[in-house]
Parts: sequence; structure tokens; C-alpha cells
Amino acid sequence: MDKRTCLALLAAFAFAPAVHAQTDWPSKPVRILVPTPPGNALDISARILADGLTQQWKQSVFVENKGGGAGIPAMAAGKAAAPDGYTIIFGPSSTVGINPGLFPKLPYDPVKDFDPVTGVYLGPIMLVANNKSPYRSLEDVVAAARSKPGQVSVAHGGPIGTTQHLSLELFRHRAGLDLVGVPYQGSAPAMQDLIGGQVELLFDSVASALPHIAAGTVRPIAVATRERMPQLPNVPTIAELGYPDFEAVSWGGLMVPKGTPPAVVERIGADVARIVNTPQVRDQMLARGLLPDPRSAKDWSAFIDAEIKKWGGLIQAAHIKPQ
Repeated sequence: MDKRTCLALLAAFAFAPAVHAQTDWPSKPVRILVPTPPGNALDISARILADGLTQQWKQSVFVENKGGGAGIPAMAAGKAAAPDGYTIIFGPSSTVGINPGLFPKLPYDPVKDFDPVTGVYLGPIMLVANNKSPYRSLEDVVAAARSKPGQVSVAHGGPIGTTQHLSLELFRHRAGLDLVGVPYQGSAPAMQDLIGGQVELLFDSVASALPHIAAGTVRPIAVATRERMPQLPNVPTIAELGYPDFEAVSWGGLMVPKGTPPAVVERIGADVARIVNTPQVRDQMLARGLLPDPRSAKDWSAFIDAEIKKWGGLIQAAHIKPQ
């Protein structure tokens, strides 16, 4: 056997596993790793995708919840998984976009250790007010804060470092206001106190606020999306009220361990987009206060980079520390 033939055979053998992986995948159950406990938007969306992908692939797709530890153990487990397409990480804004700025030493890098697949949804944040409060618009809030620096309190439906908290910090930073943040451990107690009048203003998820807005028990002030939401067409965006490009959303999207075959990544992305774009799934997401967001791997990667930069810069500027 001459040298040229030997090199050709070696190249063929080296290429064979990739071809095999791409043509036969999936040949066994696929895991969607979710870095949160069951029951939230990320988990529910993961289960919707698992059901749809199981039907498309004729192979079991199951959800594994690995909550706790700010999502860090789950992301580390995803990083350590084989890059063969049989572990898909459903990365939320907290572990992918916020943690890199919040924790100085992480056992994973969301950019270097994973390949982006596709976005799935956005979970917008909004500002709402108690019905009996004097605040009927964002202009009212800003005027009060400028006339009474350090005396206007705004609650956020999540602890320090959550998207709800950072939304308040981002608005405070962009508007140059001295607002007093009131942290809550979750949306339910924060919304209860807002309705009861213990607090007058609240940054929280649209998903949490939507049923109370529909019931007329809270007053919508503004949403933190770039464009108005189809669920709340009459509620202005913070961006259109004098703060261009203001955006504060939680989100969820799919990632795989770095080095997963590109053809597998492309197939996962295309099949997930097909599911998210079905009227049934879109309607389910919209009803929960979410926005379907099946963007391409390239656009998803650029979005992740921008979110890490935005939240990291804010965390540093505001001297925010994890609690």
C-alpha cells in the first residue's frame, strides 16, 4: 500500500464517525437538560418541545430537571456531556446571560463550552402599579422620582441578580434615577403585596402580571420589550417612551456541548423551529405571557453575546453581588 492510499484510508476512517452520527442520529433517547425545578416557563416549554420532538424523531426525548445552585451544576453537567447530540441544554437567561457577570469563577463558559442551536422564547418584563397609586404612566414614575430622590420604592419579583431585579437596575441606570429597590423571593408574594397596596410599583414578568391586568387588579405602566406585545397592544414600551433600545427580558434557548456535529445542530434547530412555529404552540406561549423566538443559531449566538455584555456591564457598574 503506497503512502497516498494509506492517507486516503485514514481520512476516510476519521470522517466515518461524523457521517455515521449525522445520518443515524438519533438512534437512542435524547435528554433535554433543564437547569431549573419543574413547573416554570423553561420547564413547561422543554416538555412541549420534548413531546413534539419525540413525534418527529420517533425516538424518546425526555426532560431532566437539575435545579439549584443558580443553575451552575446543571450547566457544568451539560458541558461535561458527550458532544453527540444526545444531551441538549435548555439554557435560560439566568445561567447563560447573567451568571457570567454575577459569579467571578464559573465551572463553565456559555460561549466557549457550548454551541448555540436556536432561541425558543422570550419572557418579557414589565412595570405595573397598584390601582390606587398615583402612577398612571412612566412619566409619572420618573417625575415623582426626580422630585423625591431616594423616596420612590419599586419592588421586583425576584431576588438580587434575577432578570426582574436587573430590569429595575437597568431602568434606574438609563433614566438616572435614585429609586429604592424592594426585593421579593418570587412573583407571587410581590404581586400579592402590590395588589394589597404594601408596594406601589413592581418590575415583574408579563407572565405573572397578565392575569392580574386582565382582571383589572393592577395597572400596566410599560413593557420592557423593543416592540409592543401582541398580548398588550395598548401598553407602551419603555423604549418608545424616551429610552431607545431598552430591553429587559428573560429567555430560553437550546445549546449543545461544544463540538456536536454541525448537521445534528442544524437538524435540532430546524425541528424545534418547526414546533415553535405551529399555531398551537405559539398560542400556548402567548397565553402564558411569552413571545415565541425560534431564531437561527447565528442570531441566537449574537443575542447571547449581547446579553452577556449588557448584563455584565450593568452588574459591574451597579456593584451587584450574588446573595
